[in-house]
Amino acid sequence: MIYFDNASTTKVNDTVLEKMYEFMKTGFANPSSLHKLGFEVEKEVTRARKIIAEAIKAEPDEIYFTSGGTEANNTAVLGVADAYKKRGNRVVTMNIEHPSVTDSYKELEKRGFEVITLNVDEKGYININELEEAVNENTILVSIMYVNNEIGTVQDIERIYSVIKEKNKNCIFHTDCVQAFGKHKINCKNADIITISSHKIQGPKGVGAMYIKKGVRVSNLHFGGGQEKGFRPGTENTYAIVAMGEACNIAIKNIDENYKKVSEVKNTLLKITDEIDGVYVNGDREKGSPYILNLSFKDVKGEVLLHALENDGIYVATGSACSSRVKEKKKIVDYVADGRGGSAVRFSFSGENTVEEAEKAVESLKRQVPLLRRFVPR
Repeated sequence: MIYFDNASTTKVNDTVLEKMYEFMKTGFANPSSLHKLGFEVEKEVTRARKIIAEAIKAEPDEIYFTSGGTEANNTAVLGVADAYKKRGNRVVTMNIEHPSVTDSYKELEKRGFEVITLNVDEKGYININELEEAVNENTILVSIMYVNNEIGTVQDIERIYSVIKEKNKNCIFHTDCVQAFGKHKINCKNADIITISSHKIQGPKGVGAMYIKKGVRVSNLHFGGGQEKGFRPGTENTYAIVAMGEACNIAIKNIDENYKKVSEVKNTLLKITDEIDGVYVNGDREKGSPYILNLSFKDVKGEVLLHALENDGIYVATGSACSSRVKEKKKIVDYVADGRGGSAVRFSFSGENTVEEAEKAVESLKRQVPLLRRFVPR
């Protein structure tokens, strides 16, 4: 099996799995309990919080655990808008965000907020001048993702943050770092809110986190208990939190080595553009994330090619898994290359992938694509 769908989810690391399993046997107590067993579990949660904070150069008390990236993004967008609605009603995002951000902004529009959506260029980048124009004294929130989940474009977050603060120092900047965390180096000084997820870094599903800079207000979306300082009540998913901390620890220790490995895998797979005519790179070929490669194959439907590759034991995607079962009017790829979305296939990698796997994928594509093109009506 060759698994090239790591932007959808990753295989849980063996060490993480062992850590989680052992903790499920011994760390079953409620971390809010006042007895010794509860205290021991709380210590492990605190340790995981510290590991995640150090990964982005934050303080532990700026990290809040959630059920995943979607909840984190929903909370960031809706929570900030509610907290600062008396200050202004303009919010800004871009047209290739993850659905958890896009749909949150649609909800804000229903609530009467002025939503400004920035278009991206043919490589997936926003126009900084357009961002500058969009931010005024009434702008309370800007959401721009760090690494795009479908085409791998890496936005200049440092510059974006600087431009926003120069125009309006009180405007909150939120960046979805689900595809960046543990893979690209992140510094929290370049954002007010950062959202991340465990299962993209070989941790378990069902847990994520938010970085909220001290002094930034985010209204609660949940109510009930005092967990996470009252911000996100409910008994913590302690097993998953501890495992996420371990996954983060491993990812950060290997961040440079993995970056180099996946770069070699991606570059090997890119050779298909020289082997077959009519293969196009969606996004930035040179500067995009090495963890994601999105290709369109002329005269071939992406979903058909996905299943052809599956027959060869190669697993890929046609886009975001979160919206794969939703009838989309327009795919992310169509925003950067109109008309190529239907023929797009996304290959996404982890540190466990190899150059040999990429070479096998190239050979499979060389065989499958010409075969599938024979069935195109002329």
